[in-house]
Amino acid sequence: MRAALLPERAAIRITGEEATRFLQGLVTSEVETLKAGAARFAALLTPQGKILFDFLVVAIAADEGGGFVLEAPRALAGELAERLGFYKLRAKVEIARRPDLALAVVLEGSAPADLGLAYADPRHAGLGTRIVLPAEGAAAALRDAGFALGDAEEWQQKRIALGIPQGGQDFTYGDTFPHEADMDQLGGVDFDKGCFIGQEVVSRMEHRGIARKRVVPVRYDGPAPIAGAEVKIGEQAAGYMGSAAGGRGLAMLRLDRVAEGLAAKAPLVAGGVALSPLKPDWAKFSFPGEPAKS
Repeated sequence: MRAALLPERAAIRITGEEATRFLQGLVTSEVETLKAGAARFAALLTPQGKILFDFLVVAIAADEGGGFVLEAPRALAGELAERLGFYKLRAKVEIARRPDLALAVVLEGSAPADLGLAYADPRHAGLGTRIVLPAEGAAAALRDAGFALGDAEEWQQKRIALGIPQGGQDFTYGDTFPHEADMDQLGGVDFDKGCFIGQEVVSRMEHRGIARKRVVPVRYDGPAPIAGAEVKIGEQAAGYMGSAAGGRGLAMLRLDRVAEGLAAKAPLVAGGVALSPLKPDWAKFSFPGEPAKS
């Protein structure tokens, strides 16, 4: 068995008798039906429908305090907790950062039931099981449970190979719609739930099919393109490069321009590195190079 600590991730604890109703009215996913020990992918948006924060929401059993754990990027955890507190008003909810907790991911094998809070990553089965456990002695606890320790970079390579975008690397917080970050494809938006912040804009994009750009997996040979490098299709700007490793990468692309360029047999290039769009198993949208879906 193998596991890795994820130092770039942090936990926020939400408790209180109104915790479910509080989150339900804010985030993009359905949390009222979330069972204890399970997780959902979700985001908190601007009123204009752009992603401020994305995270995993994990429901906690009543006999363990109830409420939820939000697993979020560590660099944004403080800001996320503060923003949630802004929306709290008079709700009977407590919001607390938990620096005493660490996040880990199982790279091979399964998590022992008594190690910590374990839950499947809801975005893709290939991303494995996450574990929340006490930060003090976390590495030793993983070893004692029978895990050999890998590193976070190995998990990042797996994420990139599966084509799963990550905020701050593959899209920009505050300037990206959920569709553009593929959240609609990865279970991060529930279009049947009640209202949430930014819902009107996101629902309109869904029903009109107007997401002109998306994070798209790509293949390359040789050295990886530099993150942030402009992507061109022929002579036309088509987007920018995100994270890359081991011949696979992610790029934010204008789908129409790439499709037109590929039809004209124009090269897709980022910083001098040739790219080829690679359709992931989760993609249901009209992919560049395929006939448009009705």
